[in-house]
Amino acid sequence: MGERTIRLRINGQTCEARAGTRKLLADFLREDLHLTGTHVGCEHGVCGACTILLDGEAVRSCLLLAVQADGADITTVEGLADGERLHVLQQTFHEHHALQCGFCTSGILMSMVAFLRDCPSPSEEQIRIALSGNLCRCTGYQNIVRAVQAAASRLASPA
Repeated sequence: MGERTIRLRINGQTCEARAGTRKLLADFLREDLHLTGTHVGCEHGVCGACTILLDGEAVRSCLLLAVQADGADITTVEGLADGERLHVLQQTFHEHHALQCGFCTSGILMSMVAFLRDCPSPSEEQIRIALSGNLCRCTGYQNIVRAVQAAASRLASPA
């Protein structure tokens, strides 16, 4: 398998690394860059656990090759917090007990960051539709919906 040098901006930092031409972006993030917050579940783009932001858009990193991300701006769950200060979604997930085992959480957070950017005042139905691309086997989604609603409210009227 061949390798290529790729250049990325990951969580605000410029990065240059070698990647196998057939290595999945999810595996590259986890194995080569040690950003293990991006989880790999189904490896078919169905579960949403591997969701990241690529040039601001929520994408499944298990469906992309690392070399396809050359030149991209990537945000992973590790890039949401500002130092010790949690992103508003991370904070509301904590406050509303919106996670249990946590496996799906990073993908849901990344999906909801993009969703709230594009739909800042969502209805409950819109949130549920947006969440339909992320599978959670533990929570039943009720507290996740409440956390996203709380985050939307805080983002609309920052303190």
